[in-house]
Amino acid sequence: MKTAYVLINCDLGYEATIIDELKHLDNIKEVHGVFGAHDILTKIESDSAENLRDTITWKIRKLSRVRSILTLMVTEKQE
Repeated sequence: MKTAYVLINCDLGYEATIIDELKHLDNIKEVHGVFGAHDILTKIESDSAENLRDTITWKIRKLSRVRSILTLMVTEKQE
């Protein structure tokens, strides 16, 4: 299983809307609003790195009001 964490910055006031949209996407396992440099933390799991990349590139990054993301891919040997 491949895992990635995605830190999301969004437009002010749209955190709850984006969190709700993320919860309905395939491969999304956890979504949390957070305080700090980013607004939302998302955990994604999939059978392949390609599916992770597709979820991040074509689903998360394309959500309205998402300004930027930071993707952290889990290193399998250090789990």
